[in-house]
Amino acid sequence: MRTTRVKASSRDLSPLLAGAATAVAGCGALFAFADSDSPLRGPFTLFFLLATPAAAIAAGLRGLEPFGRLLTAVAGSVVVNMLVAQGMLAVHRWSVRGGLVAVTALSALVLLPSVVRRMRGTVRGRAPQLTDGQGSVTVKPSKT
Repeated sequence: MRTTRVKASSRDLSPLLAGAATAVAGCGALFAFADSDSPLRGPFTLFFLLATPAAAIAAGLRGLEPFGRLLTAVAGSVVVNMLVAQGMLAVHRWSVRGGLVAVTALSALVLLPSVVRRMRGTVRGRAPQLTDGQGSVTVKPSKT
């Protein structure tokens, strides 16, 4: 019997890692809202609080290189969390659930322009185009 090795590239693992991160973040939010006594509540909730704003910010920074995008998104995530915590403490309304809701709402607001921009692009991309059958537009010079 012959054994073949399959070399997995990082592109093949990206959807799997994104799904796992989403599951961990979702479990963290669920544990916090359910007031669970699980030992995973703290780490998973912290991951949710860092990953949610970071993902929203990273979606808006599509033009940056991957490392710069990651660094900026994580720094922005920390800033969002600190501003939410400071604002809640300033008005004497601190609660874990309230903090999660505030961070989630701010992340959704940060993500909204990217989603709208992407939706506009797909609507425009579906418009019929005049092509020569080869996937390119034929332009004929005019006589002037």
